[in-house]
Amino acid sequence: MFYLKDADPELHQILMREVGRESATLELIASENFVSYPVLEMAGGVMTNKYAEGYPGKRYYGGCEHVDEAENLARDRAKKLFNAEYVNVQPHSGSQANMAALFTFIKTGDTIMGLDLAHGGHLTHGSPVNFSGKLFNVVSYQVDRETGRVNFDEVRKLAKEYKPKLIICGGSAYPRHIEFEDFKAVVDEIGAFLMADIAHPAGLVATGLHPSPMPYCDVVTTTTHKTLRGPRGGMIMMGKDRENTFGVVAPKSGRVKNMSELIDSMVMPGIQGGPLMHIIAAKAVAFGEALQPSFKDYTSQIVQNAQSLAEAFLNKDYHLVSGGTDTHVILIDLTNKEITGKAAEKALEKAGITVNKNMVPFDERSPFITSGIRIGTPAITTRGMKEDQMLIICDLIDQVISDPENDDVISNVISIVKELCDSFPLYDDLLN
Repeated sequence: MFYLKDADPELHQILMREVGRESATLELIASENFVSYPVLEMAGGVMTNKYAEGYPGKRYYGGCEHVDEAENLARDRAKKLFNAEYVNVQPHSGSQANMAALFTFIKTGDTIMGLDLAHGGHLTHGSPVNFSGKLFNVVSYQVDRETGRVNFDEVRKLAKEYKPKLIICGGSAYPRHIEFEDFKAVVDEIGAFLMADIAHPAGLVATGLHPSPMPYCDVVTTTTHKTLRGPRGGMIMMGKDRENTFGVVAPKSGRVKNMSELIDSMVMPGIQGGPLMHIIAAKAVAFGEALQPSFKDYTSQIVQNAQSLAEAFLNKDYHLVSGGTDTHVILIDLTNKEITGKAAEKALEKAGITVNKNMVPFDERSPFITSGIRIGTPAITTRGMKEDQMLIICDLIDQVISDPENDDVISNVISIVKELCDSFPLYDDLLN
């Protein structure tokens, strides 16, 4: 069904240009991926028409029997994937999942701790420009200058000094495994809650290639894209026995509500209204794909590709934060290459390679310029690329970064990128 071409030719042309861009470029942004045709189909399906405020069996609208089935399926599949006791699939994004989780466990003005944005954290972990930094008292922890990893002596010291009500672990540019057990030891010492944001490694967690937060964390949030390869959206989870660990007394009924009920009510009506039922159904499709044995093969290849790419960069004298990667993320400090992250991003984009500029720990440049770039392997792995292609990609990036103003270099890289992309086609059915 291709109606857009006739109904709105201008927008159809924009859409097809984006299909062409995705098909013809090397997508190396760590937070991006390419969903399957079934996910695209469900995300563009008729469930976008349905208003379904509330939860399955408890909606504020009639006619929800089928969207209830889809949401229940999404929750059940997510529980199986992550060994979770409770799942809420309604958050529109990872940021809204984080907002709902924070407001459930703590109050405005309470102290939280999160990884510094410049050290690999996320805006919603306490950045002063974000709601989390505006509404809570934030103490940021950092990575060690030498190792690029979280220094738990420092985390423990800060925690004992400032007594946060909640600590957030995880980040958006932390190449190593998140140390859930070490964070749990800290919160146990001070009596705080522990929240894990696994937006980046969620697909690796689901397949056992990254430690699970469920035994250690009071609440877990994630996005459903990135390594999980689903539609853009968020999700909140709790491990077994966690949802009944805490509770509050409802003022009218006097009944003790457990945490799952509190999270549900914080998502809706707390911060959202009607859920995006077409996206929730598409999440269910993606979770079904992730439950297949082939998905573990895929996520294993993501990690192998990232580690091969990291080794290739090290061999070319690039400085990698933490010295490498355990996951899909590589964070490159370009200070020894005499180019800023912004300049590298722009030059690489001209050459058909998409990365994002990124601050590195102890960066002396602004977030708009940065001293680094972040690279990820989920999207190119989805295309079928493996270790041999990682060596080629590293060489192409190095050529551009070494001579970013050379049009002949850019032109040559563009031609090789085209050959690579043609060898690993994407969305051919949409282009033909």
